[in-house]
Amino acid sequence: MFQKNIRFFGFLIAFAMLANMGHAQGTAASGGKDAPAAKKASSAGAEKKTKKADLVDINAASKDDLTALPGIGAAYSQKIIDGRPYNSKRDLLTKKILPQATYDQVKDMIIAHHVAGAGDKKGKKGSSK
Repeated sequence: MFQKNIRFFGFLIAFAMLANMGHAQGTAASGGKDAPAAKKASSAGAEKKTKKADLVDINAASKDDLTALPGIGAAYSQKIIDGRPYNSKRDLLTKKILPQATYDQVKDMIIAHHVAGAGDKKGKKGSSK
């Protein structure tokens, strides 16, 4: 009976370690000494730092790139394209492009790089008239 309990607890510990490694994927790449700081930071912030190349830029992405995001179909991707340029990814909510539930699905996968040419031209036209 003692051996069964040892095996059971060993299994639980191994499972907990695997679950923790999957959850803290960003901290494993940076090393063990940054783990306390990473726990304080939000998981979205850690993902942004580690996977910045994988983020989809909503100001420059093609319709196919946007449609590949979860919850984004042809209609939402066209609305995103029509609403450009965006100063931040939160503009998808403030401009009522996406509902909150859909935004929550994609917020860690997108970024809004400021497009200097498009944003500046609009700003100059509005301020000069």
